[in-house]
Amino acid sequence: MSESPSQRIKSLGLILPPAPPPAGLYKPVLVVDNFLYVSGQGPMLPDGTLMKGRAGHNINLEEAKQGARQVGLTMLSTIQTHFGDLDRIKRIVKTLGMVNSDPDFGDQPLVINGFSELMSDVFGPDNGVGVRSAVGMILPGGIPVEVEAMFELH
Repeated sequence: MSESPSQRIKSLGLILPPAPPPAGLYKPVLVVDNFLYVSGQGPMLPDGTLMKGRAGHNINLEEAKQGARQVGLTMLSTIQTHFGDLDRIKRIVKTLGMVNSDPDFGDQPLVINGFSELMSDVFGPDNGVGVRSAVGMILPGGIPVEVEAMFELH
């Protein structure tokens, strides 16, 4: 991929929402050695509010997947705000995707594809895909998706 992540964001026409303020006692991002760890992010909308919903209850699979994509945009914004240059990221290493879902909803991996597909678009098909888990749980504030991730730095 010849374009840098920041160039790719522009060429894809992506609009990053505002980075959310921390909602507790933690660091939004932390660099250890050559790795950037990003705390769990929710789907921040362009107006600064959080998307709400529960998969299999009041939002469907596609809406939840869009929520996961929005989490990816939120995470990119958080990285820019609290770390700086997205072009210093070499690759995504690990993703933990959490889906607020009814007990009978079993498509959590398909929901988290919304996040993973965005990372692949931004960082490329090799560097934008890492190892991943996708689980269902109850999430704070009624958000449909939360994702935490680890990136390797150049």
